[in-house]
Amino acid sequence: MIRRPFSLRRRLLAWLLLATAMFGAVALVDTWREAQHMATALADRVLAGSALVIAERAALDEAGGIQIDIPYGALEMLSSAAQDRVFYRVDGPPGQLVTGYGDLPVAPARAGAGPVFADGWFRGEAVRMASLVGAASTGIDEVPFTVTVAETTNARRELTRAILMRLALRLALMIGGAALIVWIAVSVSLRPLYRLGEEISARSPDDLSPIGTPVPTEVHGLVGTVNGFMLRLKAALDGLRNFTGNAGHQLRTPLAVVRTQLALATRAATLDEARAAAAKGDAAVAHAERILAQLLLLAKVDASGGRAPGRVLDLTALARDLTAEHIPAAAEADIDLGFEGEAALRIRAEPLLLGEALGNLILNALLHAGRAAVVTVRVRESAGRAVLEVEDNGPGIPAEARAAVTSRFARGETQGPGMGLGLPVVEEIAGLFGGGLTLETGASGRGLLARLSFPLA
Repeated sequence: MIRRPFSLRRRLLAWLLLATAMFGAVALVDTWREAQHMATALADRVLAGSALVIAERAALDEAGGIQIDIPYGALEMLSSAAQDRVFYRVDGPPGQLVTGYGDLPVAPARAGAGPVFADGWFRGEAVRMASLVGAASTGIDEVPFTVTVAETTNARRELTRAILMRLALRLALMIGGAALIVWIAVSVSLRPLYRLGEEISARSPDDLSPIGTPVPTEVHGLVGTVNGFMLRLKAALDGLRNFTGNAGHQLRTPLAVVRTQLALATRAATLDEARAAAAKGDAAVAHAERILAQLLLLAKVDASGGRAPGRVLDLTALARDLTAEHIPAAAEADIDLGFEGEAALRIRAEPLLLGEALGNLILNALLHAGRAAVVTVRVRESAGRAVLEVEDNGPGIPAEARAAVTSRFARGETQGPGMGLGLPVVEEIAGLFGGGLTLETGASGRGLLARLSFPLA
């Protein structure tokens, strides 16, 4: 399944708009409740004031009944909003309507409790009511009365709606402004990535050097990963180039020998001559096989990029087993191959690569030492490091030539065909695991002592 590319800018904007919309909705709900509370509080103050003004005008007539002269100002303060209607009623002793609308609901007020407010319906409209219980005095007795003032809620709803609309407009402007700022900020912040892309696209395919373009800290990890990948790719490509170049150079001679011997075999006058040519061709094929194996190993070392994790292994056991594997070849070459080492020495390395390195040292000794020579493989501990030595009593390598023989395809004087890859491969494999290769004269004053040293695990 192919995932469609997405825009980081649009994704950030989407998250911003979603978050602000959620917070805005919560703010609008809270503001709506607060606006309702404020509008109701304002309306209640006016209603309470009107009821108090009316109650102050209450008096007793000659028959002892309640009479009230409704002041114009008491109702004028309620009629400031033209879209609202005002209602009132005054009740005397229970069951007696003094004046006003007799069907107007009354809030459950009590004497001395002050104005009591309630919401209700009157003649099909929602109203807010305030009821106040008072008393008119005759000097001897008091006659209770109740004043109720009501007002429709249109103005209150309009005030709440106006506050809510103003807040919604402010939130919309804030969200739009934030979106614009984020759009500009993201565009500016992405410029280093654009420059990074331009630098990579402008490079030649052979330029695999690390990227040096300044980038934000959030992208350092990505750039570091890309640089690491390019270094590994460079090591792999270099290994491939080395392998193809070396293979073309080193395999040309044995292949030419094979072709020559095949041609001689076809023109041989006797069976012995044909067999001799075939034997030489077979030896050339075997030599080419050894060259190819070394080149593949060298390519593997090159591809590792100078580092290899490895695992903990017993160097003594590995060297003992590899020495035993080479005893038949040593016997065939009339060479005394032995092993010295008892204590287990643990190092961190890759067994296959380290085995190839030791195998190269042993084969190198068998190839150079000559017949009737003595070759010793030795494992010991020295100065806190594991030491692996291969020593022979052959002709050795002059001190002035030892530095050159660790270069690829550099060959010394040998008793057989060589390819100039053994010691360079050994040195490079040792370096992968923190080790090193040194070449010295043998203990008897002749021959060669090849020493590998590794840190103990």
